[in-house]
Amino acid sequence: MGILMWVVAGILVLSSILMCVVVLIQQTKSSGLGAAYGGDTVSFSQRGKAASREVKLQKITVVLAIVIAVMAIALMLIAKFAKVSL
Repeated sequence: MGILMWVVAGILVLSSILMCVVVLIQQTKSSGLGAAYGGDTVSFSQRGKAASREVKLQKITVVLAIVIAVMAIALMLIAKFAKVSL
């Protein structure tokens, strides 16, 4: 059980770090005060590329959140049934 616990904990830590990176890579939803004065001069093709990139990053974020939740629950159950304190 000890090795399984270390593997689950390692996956939890790696997925948490990766989630932080993915969230920091994503662009903000609001364009700020510059858009109110006509500062948004991005072409439609660039918006499409950025939108598809953002959709991929959002999906990765959701998958990583699910992985983190499952690994945290698995780690808790392993520790409970193995009678090991974390």
